[in-house]
Amino acid sequence: MAVIRFVRVTAEPASTRYFLKVFFFCKEDSNTGPTMSSDLKKNLLLFFERPTEPCFMKKGEDGAVFQLPTNYFPEKYKEVSAKLSDRFGEGSGRAVPVRNIALPDLSLPMQLPFNDHFSLFIPKHRDMAGRLISILMGMRNLEDLQSLCAYCQLHINPYLFNYCLSVAILHRDDTKGLNIPTYAETFPDKFMDPKVFRKARETSNTVTEGNRMPLMVPQNYTASDLEPEQRVAYFREDIGVNLHHWHWHLVYPFEPADPKNIVNKDRRGELFYYMHEQIVARYNVERMCNKLKRVTRYSNFKEPIDEGYFPKLDSYVASRSWPPRFAGSVIRDINRPANLIQIEVSQLENWKIRFEEAVREMAVLLPNGKKMKLNEETGIDVLGNIMESSVISVNRSYYGDLHNMGHVFLAYCHDPDNSNLELNGVIGDSGTAMRDPVFYRWHAFVDDLFQEYKNKLPPYTNDKLVFPGVQVSSITLEAPRGANKLSTQWEQSQLDLGRGMDFTPRGSLLARFTHLQHDEFTYKIDVNNTSGKGVTGTVRIFMAPTKDQDGNQLSFNDQRRLMIELDKFSKPIPAGKSSFSRKSTQSSVTIPHERTFRNQGARPADPGTAAGAEFDFCGCGWPHHLLIPKGTAEGYPVVVFVMISNWEQDKVQQDISGACNDAASYCGIRDRKYPDRRAMGFPFDRPIKANRLTDFLKPNMAVRECTIQFKDQIRQRAQ
Repeated sequence: MAVIRFVRVTAEPASTRYFLKVFFFCKEDSNTGPTMSSDLKKNLLLFFERPTEPCFMKKGEDGAVFQLPTNYFPEKYKEVSAKLSDRFGEGSGRAVPVRNIALPDLSLPMQLPFNDHFSLFIPKHRDMAGRLISILMGMRNLEDLQSLCAYCQLHINPYLFNYCLSVAILHRDDTKGLNIPTYAETFPDKFMDPKVFRKARETSNTVTEGNRMPLMVPQNYTASDLEPEQRVAYFREDIGVNLHHWHWHLVYPFEPADPKNIVNKDRRGELFYYMHEQIVARYNVERMCNKLKRVTRYSNFKEPIDEGYFPKLDSYVASRSWPPRFAGSVIRDINRPANLIQIEVSQLENWKIRFEEAVREMAVLLPNGKKMKLNEETGIDVLGNIMESSVISVNRSYYGDLHNMGHVFLAYCHDPDNSNLELNGVIGDSGTAMRDPVFYRWHAFVDDLFQEYKNKLPPYTNDKLVFPGVQVSSITLEAPRGANKLSTQWEQSQLDLGRGMDFTPRGSLLARFTHLQHDEFTYKIDVNNTSGKGVTGTVRIFMAPTKDQDGNQLSFNDQRRLMIELDKFSKPIPAGKSSFSRKSTQSSVTIPHERTFRNQGARPADPGTAAGAEFDFCGCGWPHHLLIPKGTAEGYPVVVFVMISNWEQDKVQQDISGACNDAASYCGIRDRKYPDRRAMGFPFDRPIKANRLTDFLKPNMAVRECTIQFKDQIRQRAQ
């Protein structure tokens, strides 16, 4: 607050002019301190509320209304802007003043029509997103950021704006501690049967909030049992799985080049490889549990795609259904001028050949014509950044955009020349891509290219594998149904759709959905440290099947490729014999159910405050309810592998206090280095000279055969 302390008027004899000299002494206004900062942070979350409703309408639990400058209104509202302000401002719980700032150049992101789909895989859309992210990141303070967001919310495609604001919040220093709502809360139409929303609208208009019963989301609604792929629809269409993929791409975007920390994160390319490799491995194990063979890679771009997919989703923003892909579809040359895409399938082939050439020569071509060798430590990272083409690719013009454009070709195979004015299929959207069976075929192909590189690396020698003096005597999994007997079943949980239900009466609208769940268990590990002194080890736990879908024994190489990481953590190992336990809920791979689906409106205090700290979690991580595979009714045989490696060789020196690090295996740590010096997937990321897993074991390793039994019953989750 500025306070006038002294005013003096002076006249200069040589002039008839008078000069008013006003001296201002500034006194700190409480509204510019922590309270105002907290309010501005809370206001940013309002832009995720009912995303297609204008921000001059009531938002949030307190009925907040943004008071907009007249020039912020879109043309269709300008003539009635005063009336709209009066109408929605009257009786509102809280007025949010919006400062009229000099707006930056938004011409590029505004080129995407308000009611179109937005796809990270389309180059033009990536350019739009990169530009808007840079602008949002560059706003000098929270007040200016709020003003810009108020304008963007009215003028820019909701999907594009939501994505860019989410990325900016995750990376700006002044918005740390602010946990964005889940995509399922903001755009629930991307995750469930549209019949639910028709019923929700009916309910919200006819039933008072306190009397509304949860709406049931059907478990299988995209195909019948006649379609074999429907046996694993519970995995592909799981809300948590698709939220994980969406959030991972928030943390690891393709653009912009500046500021560098947004894209150029530690081991970003390697993490792209490993996270997707693990997805394919997990999916394959689920398939074998359901008597399906492992996914067939999509490597011949001229062959028809056997699997069709009918998503049964409607888009609120586009006001139309997502298009299907019929069985037998073939990708074709794309010519869609509106998206600035004109590309032939042969270009995809060229990029594939160039990638394979780099792996074969163990060197990549640089823009200056020189070649850079791929070494054991960083080669996979370089290749990952080439495959998922981003601004940090070493030679984007030569190696192109193989992974991303593969998604685009598949997303437009139903209408490659836009003759039917169809939008992209679900595989073209990071929030819906994992629903489609062809996603896994495409990523099996991508993973095989990475494996060609891994196969050229020398096997790990004993000095990399053995931890001298440390012996793992045994591992036991203590579970409710008995030692080494894991169990799964269905579980019903609730999700509040109220935040994303535009133009309906306010209030909660609960949807009840069914997902796979397991009974929690505990690892008990016995160790003998004969070194004579206490040491620290890194405990690495993996699981793999022992038999294929037909009950045949898997070869060790096949088993190695199917290893799924369950946990990784450091542990002090005292001298002599000792035992320690670790709960499955502590997994370094997963985030808890409460974080995946929790309603942000239930936060007990302001975001980023000490009182709200327990609520403020990072959202990237594999959903915990899918930590282990489904299993079978008779009990699916798996093997659990544990290794204790030397933490002195593994450690990364850094301060991780206050950082979100409990799902680091798949997501890394925000603003930190990846917390393990070893290759991701170690020790199974390279070929192993052994015929059986037991032949590979060293003293610091152990295995335990287990079973996973599935019961086809539903339990209700305690809310």
